[in-house]
Amino acid sequence: MISALSPYTSIARHIAIEVAAPAADDVDRAARFPKETIDALKQERLLSAYVPTESGGLGCSILDLSAICFELGQRCASAAMVFAMHQIQVGCIVRHGHNSDYFRAYMKEMVEKQLLLASATTEIGVGGDVRSSTCAVEIAGDRFRLEKNAPVISYGDYADGVLATSRRAPDAPANDQVIVLCRKESTRLDQQSGWDTLGFRGTCSNGYKLTTEGDRAQIVPTPYGEISAQTMLPFSHIVWTSLWVGIATDAVNRARSSVRAAARSKPGTTPPSAMRLAELVSRLQCMRAHVEETARNYERIMDDTEEMSSLGFAIRMNNVKVGTSRLLIEVVGQALTICGIAGYKNDSKVSLGRHLRDAHGAELMVANDRILSANASMLLVYKDE
Repeated sequence: MISALSPYTSIARHIAIEVAAPAADDVDRAARFPKETIDALKQERLLSAYVPTESGGLGCSILDLSAICFELGQRCASAAMVFAMHQIQVGCIVRHGHNSDYFRAYMKEMVEKQLLLASATTEIGVGGDVRSSTCAVEIAGDRFRLEKNAPVISYGDYADGVLATSRRAPDAPANDQVIVLCRKESTRLDQQSGWDTLGFRGTCSNGYKLTTEGDRAQIVPTPYGEISAQTMLPFSHIVWTSLWVGIATDAVNRARSSVRAAARSKPGTTPPSAMRLAELVSRLQCMRAHVEETARNYERIMDDTEEMSSLGFAIRMNNVKVGTSRLLIEVVGQALTICGIAGYKNDSKVSLGRHLRDAHGAELMVANDRILSANASMLLVYKDE
């Protein structure tokens, strides 16, 4: 996962170093969309990395996506998050729309035009519960219409399409959900709130009232409950944690640079901070191993719908998100202690301000408390085999 698994990892590394890194501070400071990095990814056709080769895509695996997110995450967390969230949507279409003529054609369109996809899974009034909707699809003949108040649609102004969740029909219960492709040309986004945050500022995750209509074939045929359990949840936790490992890795590299500089200043001595660095590298290694194991396990069982619908699988996926997001804060915080005042300064080569602010966002993306509460409920009935 962290090592290069395909030529596309090397391409992503080049983009990360040559394009994303030079722009990262400005993206963060101005809270602007990382356009240059996304354009570079489009140029290399990496937005359609997960689309199968028979549809014109690169046919990458989830392990490849994980490695790409890791590379981008080391240089610009916002750009990495945009790529990661886009690939979650692509994964949903590829894995659950392949039996639909409409979505098979749309996959080819995604490849040809390098379309960028966003999502609208949260909704005002449901308390952050993505498995509950108040809005509903209204179908008349072969057409549909949908209105949704979404508190967050990341990079909505820059997306070519949005996958939105809603109730299947106006009389359907809150958890009987579908996911709908909202095409840019037939969708209106009225901004309701802004995105002036501590971290991940370049994701431009404003809130919108979404109004859309289109062909009813744009409704993904698989129920959202299955999409969430089999694809959206595992994809999210794997690509997110992979880019978080990238943030942590760059923080450790900056700490290593600081320790080496201290050693050079006093030849023949070992700086006291070297022991802290040794401990920090150990923590990073554990973090990377957990994410890699999770990604490989998902790759192995991703066609086993029974296994992916099990409580044990959901608990394990939730744990990697909670554990990695917490470790990220610890690792960046310890790196800051090693770098000292140089890491605290925004104009230093080992500055860790952006890393620290981005790290705290990881706990809040689907709040850890909500995930732990879900795990607690599942553990009451789950029997570990």
